[in-house]
Amino acid sequence: MAHIEAICISEKKGIPKKEIPMAEFRADWGMVDDAHAGHWHRQISLLAGESIDQVKRLIPQLAHGAFAENIITRGLNLAEMKVGDRLSIANTYSTSEILLEVTQIGKECHSGCAIQRITGDCIMPREGIFARVLKGGTVQAQDTIRQESSFLVTTL
Repeated sequence: MAHIEAICISEKKGIPKKEIPMAEFRADWGMVDDAHAGHWHRQISLLAGESIDQVKRLIPQLAHGAFAENIITRGLNLAEMKVGDRLSIANTYSTSEILLEVTQIGKECHSGCAIQRITGDCIMPREGIFARVLKGGTVQAQDTIRQESSFLVTTL
């Protein structure tokens, strides 16, 4: 089953994030106390642990949060996600369920980031997923995460 491997936060934009054990996600805001929170479309960033593993072959000491990602997933194919898809996170210790909506795939990398200087590449522009929080709650490492169907409106 897919789960959250790590949760990361930073006080300022453009710097690596630090790993924390749990975080409060607020609807239409993002992660409380994170620099990227606010009323915009990139409240939460996600990156697959499997993608990070590939970079760790070149930089074994790479820490969670090095790509400025909020959530590292394990067992979820983020590459298949599309704008409008939803992600549901089930809190292990409560009945609450957090709901995210994918708003952007990839982003322009900060010029000259340390990872790109070392490896010649950065995975965040291709593989990073950005989302907004539709339904908030507490999230912690090992919580399960699953992809929901895209929310589509059809007319007859």
